[in-house]
Amino acid sequence: MTTTPQWVKDAIFYQIFPDRFAKSDKLPDIGFEAWNSPPTVHGFKGGDLYGVIDKLDYLQDLGINAIYFNPVFASAANHRYHTFDYYNVDPLLGGNDALRKLLDEAHKRNIRVVLDGVFNHASRGFWQFHHALETGAASPYRDWFHYDEERLNGRKHWGAYPSPHEEKLLHQEDSLTAIGYRAWWNLPALPKFNTNTPAVREFLFDVAEYWVKFGIDGWRLDVPAEIDDDEFWREFRRRVRAINPETYIVGEIWHEAQRWLQGDQFDAVMNYLFTAASLNFFAGSHLNMDIIHQAGGLKDRVHPMDAHSFANEVDRILSLYPQEITFAQLNLLDSHDMPRFLSCAGGDVDSLKLAWLFLFTMPGAPCLYYGDEVGVDGGHDPECRKAFPWDKSEWNQNLFNRARACIALRREQPALRRGTYRKIHSEDHVIVYAREYEGETLFVAFNASMKHKTVALNLPEQATVVFGTPMINDGQLTLLPRSGVVFK
Repeated sequence: MTTTPQWVKDAIFYQIFPDRFAKSDKLPDIGFEAWNSPPTVHGFKGGDLYGVIDKLDYLQDLGINAIYFNPVFASAANHRYHTFDYYNVDPLLGGNDALRKLLDEAHKRNIRVVLDGVFNHASRGFWQFHHALETGAASPYRDWFHYDEERLNGRKHWGAYPSPHEEKLLHQEDSLTAIGYRAWWNLPALPKFNTNTPAVREFLFDVAEYWVKFGIDGWRLDVPAEIDDDEFWREFRRRVRAINPETYIVGEIWHEAQRWLQGDQFDAVMNYLFTAASLNFFAGSHLNMDIIHQAGGLKDRVHPMDAHSFANEVDRILSLYPQEITFAQLNLLDSHDMPRFLSCAGGDVDSLKLAWLFLFTMPGAPCLYYGDEVGVDGGHDPECRKAFPWDKSEWNQNLFNRARACIALRREQPALRRGTYRKIHSEDHVIVYAREYEGETLFVAFNASMKHKTVALNLPEQATVVFGTPMINDGQLTLLPRSGVVFK
């Protein structure tokens, strides 16, 4: 039987990029970039976990009850996907003590914490990789990564920083022959683990267990499809679930993911299919295709869509997996790996407002990327990773109020978190659907066009408005331009 953690159905996630969310006064400024300066590829702004602790009240007031953190372990990269030490939180973030305090304070507020697990690749500074670079075939860690035997045995140039000639080769051939070891996407800074080696598997499983024992509530798995081994992920699941049966396991898969969502590997994936559909319908004619082309795995899926096509795509997405999985999906509008939704939508605030209402009224756990709620925009990395503007004069207060209202709506209505989905109407730029739970039905309707729209539906005359301003007369629903409503 497929089982996913029950708490995820009620979760409202907030994604935090640790270097850019909040900076405390507990750690010294050792030369960070100015907080409000434009983000750079390699620069650090000094956000830390104590800063997050300071802002937990803000998150709680917003209505957040779960946080997904981008990597927090020791690393020489501001995004920390180049892991140096899997057992220690980066000192720039406050170390393990800061995570301990953060977990304690978050759990006091009934806020769950999910960490990013980078188990496909490490970094050039990772001890076992460095050991083999220093000692070659004599290293007991020679099987931890994929090495070229000639280099490992000292018969060719050896090193983790390619020469100009080797840099050219990286664009023409596999990193194994170009520079002597297999790297993720041929990036020399990211040597790929050899997960066929028992010691490597045991190391990674122990890391996963260690932090679950420490108190985290789940793992978001970075590029898990790159570990092309179902049994690896089955064992991963068995190990962490043995410690905490409610551990949430969500994979970063940008496409359909049936292979991993049979109930024996992941509970869910980051639902980028949902992201693309939301952009297609709610941003529509406002889409900035120059920005969209920076959106990596999404760029070929984004194009304006009418209500009928959108409704069919929603039905398709909801039918891909068992219902238990669908209700655990991590639904998102943007992330650190793509331009902000607001920028993809050409800066059109109404597009984001409509997409939020959709996000918070659909099956699956909604996830808000830090700063979206106050109007932070930005193109691809590093622009989508700006520092959070804590000066409220810089906030789009209208957007902030809408985000709070959408979150409150979901928290107040069990049908939006646990109810079944049923499409009622889709035509032109209008879609209406119902969420039904324990005898209660909520209707959700959108008009994504610039005109008033009236739809003839068999609706209850004495409808109770839950969100927005619908006009219902003689079974007809009239919607204002670019609006969304909820009623029952």
